[in-house]
Amino acid sequence: MTLCLQLCALLLLPFISFLMPTHAAAEDAAEPVCIQCHSKMPEKYSLPVKLWRGSIHAENGIACNGCHGGDPKDAANAMNPARGFLGAPKESAIPAFCGRCHVGVMKDYLASAHGRKLGVGGPTCVTCHGNHQVMKASLELINEKSCSRCHSFERARVIRDTMQETEKTIVAIDGRIGAYKMIGTDIEKLEKDLFAVRNRFHTLFHDVNVELVKNESAQIQADLQKTQVALAALDTTQQNRKIAGAVAVAFLLLLALVIHLFKKTFT
Repeated sequence: MTLCLQLCALLLLPFISFLMPTHAAAEDAAEPVCIQCHSKMPEKYSLPVKLWRGSIHAENGIACNGCHGGDPKDAANAMNPARGFLGAPKESAIPAFCGRCHVGVMKDYLASAHGRKLGVGGPTCVTCHGNHQVMKASLELINEKSCSRCHSFERARVIRDTMQETEKTIVAIDGRIGAYKMIGTDIEKLEKDLFAVRNRFHTLFHDVNVELVKNESAQIQADLQKTQVALAALDTTQQNRKIAGAVAVAFLLLLALVIHLFKKTFT
């Protein structure tokens, strides 16, 4: 009996080893050393970690080193410039700092009235999006509490309301395209068209020129209308197929009934 148990243990050992996490795997899954260290520090130094955990960066797996550089696995060299550590940027360097990843957004910002005031009291990326608790870009960031810190909210309100209508249309079309994709319909062209229009729409997020936003939004809405027309044609085709299918099924059922009655009559 003992020999039998030993043999079973030897046979199962490879499978048990495979299922059990290795030290290396556990180490890879660990958080960066900067987070481990700062989490245990007084609030002044641990607060950035707390804020980061509720950010869009944390949601997408972008940790401290993603922005500040350094070695995320070596505590001794985590802040070593030789390992790429950059630290925190000066205010005027913030757009370029964020722009390493958000190239298009930086370009839009620098071209805006906000960007042209960079270095002379104008807002930077962190003014609206936050520094550690970075918030996802959305129209919700255009609000009275944030905007009125620097100026009246009235102009920003018009821009937000104008863009909200466009965003609702984009979201609705995206949902309809997704539904057709789920059933295997070829909607590649519509997807590409919507992607291009959405990118144009996103360039307006940093523009503070009311007339420009209104005019561009009107053009975007016109392009979205073309996509809606194409979707309406798909709706009609889909409906006609359903009707044709229902007619075919009804015909087959009727034919089956006729055959059944015919057989019953002559038997």
